[in-house]
Amino acid sequence: MAAPEQAWSRSQRWLHWATVLLVAVNLALGWTMTGIPLRGHLLLVFLLYQAHKSVGLIVLLATGARLLLRLRRGRPPWPAALPAWQRRAAALVHGALYALLLLAPALGYFVAATSLNRIPTLFLGVIRIPSVVGPSPLAFGVLKIAHAVAASTLLVLVLGHAGAALHNHRRGLPTLRLMLRGHS
Repeated sequence: MAAPEQAWSRSQRWLHWATVLLVAVNLALGWTMTGIPLRGHLLLVFLLYQAHKSVGLIVLLATGARLLLRLRRGRPPWPAALPAWQRRAAALVHGALYALLLLAPALGYFVAATSLNRIPTLFLGVIRIPSVVGPSPLAFGVLKIAHAVAASTLLVLVLGHAGAALHNHRRGLPTLRLMLRGHS
C-alpha cells in the first residue's frame, strides 16, 4: 500500500457517495419488490427484481474499485483529536462495511442462482449473467435469509457510520469535510 494521502482523492470521494446512493436505491428496491403481490403485477415485480440485481452488481463492482483505490492511495490520517478506541472502532466498522458491500450482492447473486423459478439475471436489462450453481430449495432458503440479514446489517452499520460522521463533524473534526470536499 502506498503512503497515506492527506485527503481522500476525488475518485475515492465520488465512489463513496455513489455507493451511498446505490445502496439506498437498492434497499428501497428490495423492500418495494418484495412487498408487491405477483398477481396482477408480474411485469413490475420482474423489472424491480432485475433493477435490484443490476444495482447490486454495480455496488459489487464499485466496492471492488474502492478497495483497489484504498490499497493504492491509502487513507488520510485519523484526526489527532480522535481517541484511539474510536479509531479502532471506526476501522472495524469500515472493514465490516466493505465486507458487507461485497457479501450482500454476492449472496443476492446466489439467491437468484439457486431459485427454483430459474428467472435469468439480466444486468442492466440486457446482459445475461450466467448462474454458476443450479436450483436448490435448501440453498435458496438459507441464502435468502443470509442476504436479508447482510442487507439489514449493512443498513444498521451505514446509519451508525453516518451518525458517527455527523457527531464528529459537530465536534469540529474534519472527517466529514474531507469526504465532502477533499480538504478540511
